[in-house]
Amino acid sequence: MSMSRARVARRIAAAAAYGGGGIGLLGGAAVGLLLTEVQLARRSVGGSGDAPPNADGRYGAVFARHSGQRPLRLALAGDSTAAGQGVHRPRLTPGALLASGLAAVAERPVDLRTVALPGAQSDDLERQVTMLLADSSLVPDVCVIMIGANDVTHRMPPARSVRLLADAVRRLRQRNCEVVVGTCPDLGTIEPVYQPLRWVARRLSRQLAAAQTIGVVEQGGRTVSLGDLLGPEFAANPRELFGPDNYHPSAEGYATAAMAVLPTLCAALGLWPEAERPDAARREGILPVAEAAAQAASESGTEVAAAAPVGIRGPWVLLKHRRRRRLPTGEAATAEAEAEAVRDTKS
Repeated sequence: MSMSRARVARRIAAAAAYGGGGIGLLGGAAVGLLLTEVQLARRSVGGSGDAPPNADGRYGAVFARHSGQRPLRLALAGDSTAAGQGVHRPRLTPGALLASGLAAVAERPVDLRTVALPGAQSDDLERQVTMLLADSSLVPDVCVIMIGANDVTHRMPPARSVRLLADAVRRLRQRNCEVVVGTCPDLGTIEPVYQPLRWVARRLSRQLAAAQTIGVVEQGGRTVSLGDLLGPEFAANPRELFGPDNYHPSAEGYATAAMAVLPTLCAALGLWPEAERPDAARREGILPVAEAAAQAASESGTEVAAAAPVGIRGPWVLLKHRRRRRLPTGEAATAEAEAEAVRDTKS
């Protein structure tokens, strides 16, 4: 299965690179047979109509007294997952969780800006990135992108989806902004989706995630598999990890996803203590890009990045399983930072 997914991912990425419109992953008859069930599932899933809470602002301001450095600039782009739809407090959104965690690790203030839009597909990334790059004095230091689920549910050709994402990553990297992409989550465990659509949704979302990985790494970004976002962990604890609409994550679900992304976010900025070398004991290694992409799509929390840090050239990448840390959230993060600052002044 992994090797088959690797071949499909290569085909999608190649079509994206050379301007192909898409790859037919399922026969037309099979897709037609499922259309009625897709429409029923969409109505059943529904979705929260509430606007996500606005979490933009400065995090870890207490560190300004000690660091003497300007705040790090963190951007969140993508769809409703990046925006935090489904929770009602700003501090529970992925942006706030990541900004708080980054501030604690860097011991430096972090300014968060969110341009993600609920319902967005990859064709909205051009607009979002243009917003982020409009002011040359406020270009983000790092941008986290979460995108892909709506591309699958709206049947966007996967090669086009990957090409649009790769273009966004390239534009950001050209402005020296690091990029971390949370790849398409596993859509096969959304509760109102039944077989055979469940199997199709899982297959398509994992294939897209693998192809996204290839496209992103080729443009100098890093990816983190978000399979857990709507995947095995959610299947085991749907009431805890899904929000009230049974589609968007709950606060605990977003915290799970943020814990998976934070180590890679920090590593992209040179802040994570783990070495940029593979640890065989943790099933890490230097792999061909398509093989690593397929493996990551099946195992959430897996990071894929260019292998340049260890001196490898060519179509090989570094696959990492970084250790997660429990994230301080919002008020808790501020309290911890202030307590740390007090300890520093006394020592």
